[in-house]
Amino acid sequence: MELSATALALIGLLLAAWTAGAAWVMIAAGSKSKQAEQSRKAARRMARMIDEAPAIPLLVRADGRIEGSERLAGWLGIDKLPQYLSELSGERKDGSLAGLSPEQLADLTQKVRHTQRTAAPFRLSLTTAGSHRSLALRGYLADPQISPGGAALIWVFDFSESEGELAQLREDAARAKGDFSALVGLIEAAPIPMWFRGPDSRLRLVNKAYVKAVGAPSADVTVEKQLELVEPVDGLTAAQIAAQAAEQNQSIERIVATTIDGQRRSLRVSDLPLGNDGVAGYAVDIEEMEEQARSFRAFRDAQRSMLDQLSIGVAQFDAERKLTFANQPFRRIFGIAPSTVVVGTSFERLLSEAREQGRTPEVRDFPAWRKEHVEWFTSDEAQEEAWPLSGGTHVRMVAQPMPDGGLVLIAEDRTEQLALSATRDTLLRTRTAIFDSLFEALAVVAPNGTLQLWNRSFAGVWALDPEMLDGHPNAEKMLEAIAPNLARPKQARAIGEVIRAATLDRKRTAGRVLMSDGRTLEFAGVPLPDGNGLLTTLDITDSQKAEDALRQRAEALEEADAVKTRFLANMSYEFRTPLTTIGGFAELLEAGVAGALTEQGQEYVAAILNSVERLTEQVENVLDLSQSEAGLLPIAKERIELLPFVTKIVREREQAITDAGLTLDLRGGAGGKLEADARQLGRAIGHLLDNAIAATPKGGRILVDVGKPKGITRIVVSDNGPGMAKDELSRALDGLRASADGTGLERRQGLGIPLARQLIEAHGGTLEIISRKGAGTSATILIP
Repeated sequence: MELSATALALIGLLLAAWTAGAAWVMIAAGSKSKQAEQSRKAARRMARMIDEAPAIPLLVRADGRIEGSERLAGWLGIDKLPQYLSELSGERKDGSLAGLSPEQLADLTQKVRHTQRTAAPFRLSLTTAGSHRSLALRGYLADPQISPGGAALIWVFDFSESEGELAQLREDAARAKGDFSALVGLIEAAPIPMWFRGPDSRLRLVNKAYVKAVGAPSADVTVEKQLELVEPVDGLTAAQIAAQAAEQNQSIERIVATTIDGQRRSLRVSDLPLGNDGVAGYAVDIEEMEEQARSFRAFRDAQRSMLDQLSIGVAQFDAERKLTFANQPFRRIFGIAPSTVVVGTSFERLLSEAREQGRTPEVRDFPAWRKEHVEWFTSDEAQEEAWPLSGGTHVRMVAQPMPDGGLVLIAEDRTEQLALSATRDTLLRTRTAIFDSLFEALAVVAPNGTLQLWNRSFAGVWALDPEMLDGHPNAEKMLEAIAPNLARPKQARAIGEVIRAATLDRKRTAGRVLMSDGRTLEFAGVPLPDGNGLLTTLDITDSQKAEDALRQRAEALEEADAVKTRFLANMSYEFRTPLTTIGGFAELLEAGVAGALTEQGQEYVAAILNSVERLTEQVENVLDLSQSEAGLLPIAKERIELLPFVTKIVREREQAITDAGLTLDLRGGAGGKLEADARQLGRAIGHLLDNAIAATPKGGRILVDVGKPKGITRIVVSDNGPGMAKDELSRALDGLRASADGTGLERRQGLGIPLARQLIEAHGGTLEIISRKGAGTSATILIP
């Protein structure tokens, strides 16, 4: 059957349409396949980006199932991500925790359920036990397109490094805060004023010491009123100086004086710039240090002034071995000029200059010797040397290292000391020779009783064994050896007391003992300046015998004196009684009791009465002189007027003066009084006046001067007669003396002057007679 053309056309159209549809389907399929490939690539890219992202998503469904990347399992410290949220906590085979801890899992579960119910987001930070990572969780309700069942989407961030940095920052911040608090507390408690200024140089912070120093009630008041501690100096305030420190970006330190608590104090003020933050400052009270510095300077000046007064040379060197001071004796010993000290000459140069002047010992290698002495500066101990110099000078050198590295050099000129030492040795030998040559026995005993020194006579006087003394025995042993040689052995104790008093009590005592051989020894203990005691012994046997003889003679003289006294008493009666009888009978004859007398008889009677009167006066003089020499003259003192008393004595001799053709001049002032025996003193003045009348030729002149200068009575009787030579005056003063054979009296001159002297001395006065041949005689009576 043959198809029609229409059918064929339709079939052709259908096949063409089918072919076109197939082609279109093929083209569409290719496009979709290409899109699907692109979607897979995009999905792989997104998955890769999510795997490389710093945050990992975790989808928690409503039934607790979870979906997430295996990388999250590594963050949680587990091997594989479980299917449910409750399985994120567990244990490893070794028993250690893996994943989250039960407390962390419970907290996360609660927050997830709360977000699923309320769609409220949450944040949670935790550290896993398995990996010790710090994770930050941000939870949200998942978009329905992601999970339509009300799932929660959790983004997990790993901030372990940030957490470490944050922890370090927190630790640093806490430490800085603590340090700042400690620093603030330290500044607040600091004993020195401290402050802080802002960029505008105004005070912002002050401590308690600053507040106390300015006398403010509080720190706030101090900052508010801008109370400055330091006064302006040279027109610049403390704020202006702080501004200069900030501009120069350099600390400024100065010493200023300010008033604190009413006292002027020296402060060391420092301003420290702190960049753009401001300027800090503090003040240190250096008043005590300044005072110590002033005291040190004053001490150094006083010390150097004192060293200049010493006889020992002293020089000071500093740590650089330069001469800083040398006193006058040091400069004199080494011939140093004052300019040497001023320029600070080095120690080596000083030794060289001293060597040039011959002021160092002569040595073979001087540079080596000088180098050895330079080591004195580094020595640990003082060094001492003896330097024999030219000209016989000997110097003792002492080098004392100082803690500051310097050196003190002491030079002592021992030339004179050595000479004195040699002289001392000579004196000691001389003393020993003299000590042994004395007749007196001597021994020196130390305070502990040990016999130190003795001479040769000591052992012989005390009959001791010289070998025993050579052992320097003590006093007790020596006394035990002396005791058997004494007539009374117990007297050895008295010798010991004398030794003890001289050595311990420092008293001088003496004693006397009788030896068994009949000798008499006198001993004494004398304290010596060195603390020892000297026992001196003298054999007084011969002098004792002479003393006994003298004692017997003295007793005989006392007996003779008693006989003399009795003789004078008897003679006074025996002389006066006959004279009185003769005078009485002569007066009776003169009165005519026995009848009228002839003219010649009257003359005889008158001559008898005159002789009796003269003899009575002579007897009175002899007896008074004898009694005065024997100390038996009675003196009855009374208060008398001096001038009337002397005038009366002169008036009694007025006739004799007139008959001798003499003139008398009586001088004196009224008012003078005297305690004296009027009769005896009158007799003394009368004798002197009678001698003047008798010795002055006719026409002569006698002067009597009475006065009381300085409370001493003075009576002067002078004449212009021929005077006496020295031997004549001596004989006149002697009067009566015992004859050469001792059996009678020898009259050398009249009795007037000797008697007057005795009478004046009986009143405690003195008689001075001055006479020159041809110039007259002057007798002066002085009575206190």
